[in-house]
Amino acid sequence: MTTAQPALAATMAAAPAAPPDEVVSFRVRDMDFCVGIGFVREIRGWTPATVLPEAQSYVTGVINLRGTVVAVIDLAARLGLGALDPGPRHVVLIVAIGERLVGLLADAVSDIMPLDADLVKPLPAQVAERTRAFLGAVVTLPDGRMLRMLDLARILPPSLGGLA
Repeated sequence: MTTAQPALAATMAAAPAAPPDEVVSFRVRDMDFCVGIGFVREIRGWTPATVLPEAQSYVTGVINLRGTVVAVIDLAARLGLGALDPGPRHVVLIVAIGERLVGLLADAVSDIMPLDADLVKPLPAQVAERTRAFLGAVVTLPDGRMLRMLDLARILPPSLGGLA
């Protein structure tokens, strides 16, 4: 067992069992996603990341966040939607799971909104395992839109444990 595996297990245990009271919604490609606001430490504009050799294809690189080296994950690439070509209009959500900080590259942040627990629905049984690998639930909004709620513990690969 590597030292990253216990860290991942600890971060999974740190994930809230109940739906969050508020979420940050954001876009990746033409899809709407969200994460609990309790995980988000800050939202930054895109700045070029330092590429690491032999990193996973969805790891854009690392950035210096006030003295802390933070890995940036291209959510589009991680979700199998093709890599983004980041530019000044993109954003990086700095999220914390347990002691780990990681940047999530997205197209844009849409909103910070309160969340009624009744709006959070489980994924249908027919959803592919690949989808279940990254999503925890679906949020049905009163206006008819739906947000895909990311399961951050599954988005973050164990091998990033030593980077943040």
